[in-house]
Amino acid sequence: MAEKPRREVAAPQRPEADDLSAGVRRSLESVVSLQAEIPEDAFTAPVLGVKRAGSGVAIDDDGLVLTIGYLITEAETIWLTTPGGRLVPAHPLAIDQESGLGLVQALDRLGLPAVPLGRSHDAHVGDSMVIASGGRRQFVEARIVAKHEFAGYWEYFLEEAIFTAPAHPFWGGAGLFAKDGRLVGIGSLHVESAGGQDVPSDVNMIVPIDLLPPLMGQVGVRGSVDRPARPWIGVYSAESDGRVVIAGVADQSPAAAAGLRRGDIVAAVGEAAVASLADLYRGMWARGPAGVEIPIEVVRDGRSVWLRVRSVERSANFKRPRLH
Repeated sequence: MAEKPRREVAAPQRPEADDLSAGVRRSLESVVSLQAEIPEDAFTAPVLGVKRAGSGVAIDDDGLVLTIGYLITEAETIWLTTPGGRLVPAHPLAIDQESGLGLVQALDRLGLPAVPLGRSHDAHVGDSMVIASGGRRQFVEARIVAKHEFAGYWEYFLEEAIFTAPAHPFWGGAGLFAKDGRLVGIGSLHVESAGGQDVPSDVNMIVPIDLLPPLMGQVGVRGSVDRPARPWIGVYSAESDGRVVIAGVADQSPAAAAGLRRGDIVAAVGEAAVASLADLYRGMWARGPAGVEIPIEVVRDGRSVWLRVRSVERSANFKRPRLH
């Protein structure tokens, strides 16, 4: 699951809309606000809350909206608000656990044009961008300050994430637009640093738009991507001095059933040594699809302990959206 959205940061100085290119101004008209309600007994409710708010971007002319997946995971009710203030009900169509992207289908006419999609591969460090949330009044002019892998404590990993500064105060589901108005990515997190001596603190982590096209033709009615799911064991981990430490174990998860504990130091997955979160995730996912047994060596109280964890599909814990 995704990291709980952090306390909102102070809004930086924003340019006037008239200073933006015509392409960006057009794209801002297709950025919507999104509110979702989640059942209190949902698996993600204790971490992400039962009321979630963020943004989305219309990517076709028939009301398909791209957002960040944690906003709509297990959502029972979704409302979109257009830049003109009109409320439109929506349904969670699909969530891709690998990229973190989510798709929402408006259940009434949005009346918003599709934004053109760019290529995040062609976006480079130093490029000027615009990050927009919830309509044209909430945008920030930023620049890309880094592009590199990102590992999240909740068993999440991107080979190449985009990091931008200054941070947008309302990042969840915000659109990252190039100067010509093309959509380059979707806002996911606010992080303290993207790494590197010359990289500023307080940056946004953006999911690249290049992860979207392979998913569009695979979305099915079951609300997920039609491909084998990665194994999930239910640990929350952190890096410390070249070690990976278990910071928490999800209730009733495979990790809990196998006996993994908070404070365990992960030494290896099978024969592969673990020195980073990326090592841990790559080692787990290389074993096969969800359901595979994963041998994990941990150091506990100074002793090596081997555990065998029977993985599952992460979304097996989630409530399925009701069809409207």
